[in-house]
Amino acid sequence: MWSQVCSQSTGGFTSHSAVTSKNAALQILPCTVSQLLSASQVDKGAFAIGDLELNQVSVVGVVRECSPLATSVRYSVDDMTGPPLNVKQWVNTEDGAIVAVASPGSYVKVTGNPRNIRGQRYLMAMNIRCIEDLNEITSHMLEVVQAHMQLSGKVLDLVGEFCLLNVYCNGKTDDAEVDNQVLYEIRKSSDRDVGISYIDLKTQLHHLRVADIRSSLAFLLNEGHAFLTIDEHHFKSTDPY
Repeated sequence: MWSQVCSQSTGGFTSHSAVTSKNAALQILPCTVSQLLSASQVDKGAFAIGDLELNQVSVVGVVRECSPLATSVRYSVDDMTGPPLNVKQWVNTEDGAIVAVASPGSYVKVTGNPRNIRGQRYLMAMNIRCIEDLNEITSHMLEVVQAHMQLSGKVLDLVGEFCLLNVYCNGKTDDAEVDNQVLYEIRKSSDRDVGISYIDLKTQLHHLRVADIRSSLAFLLNEGHAFLTIDEHHFKSTDPY
């Protein structure tokens, strides 16, 4: 029923003043996860960034978790601008077709509608597409900045956050994916005084090679993204979120 790979659609935003306008243009609004999580709720089930009511939006990030269910697939998508975003995609299995699923560690572009489900924010995905060319991450970043400037007239500084997502700006795709996963696990334990232990880190990242985890830890410590706590085997993030 399920196939570990990936899937494909359209959408947008409308201003409050144009909600009832027949000429309101529908577009896909590029966003960051932090923008969606901080968007104000203007109506039951509706969100807005500034004066703009959100309709369909797009985000780019790394799949952290994936849970295929009977009628849907739930994802946790992280773009390093804030806590991961809950994404839900309904699937139609009546025709017996194999449903493509983006596996953890995959870079994806998600298009959908923001919703509030039982007090939690979700992006109800109409389309989830795996990203093979990481230049798309940079392209999405620029689109987010441009859209923000058009809406508010102010420059949105996302360089720092997207550098973490976009291969730490060093062009090493494999290393960056490992670094992102290691940093994500460290961040998850930032609410604990001692952080996360090396043993727990290896357990959570059992699918990675020990040598890669050690190399990533050395990089994160050297670059100031993480630091040691009670000893050389416990780590915390310098930027929880």
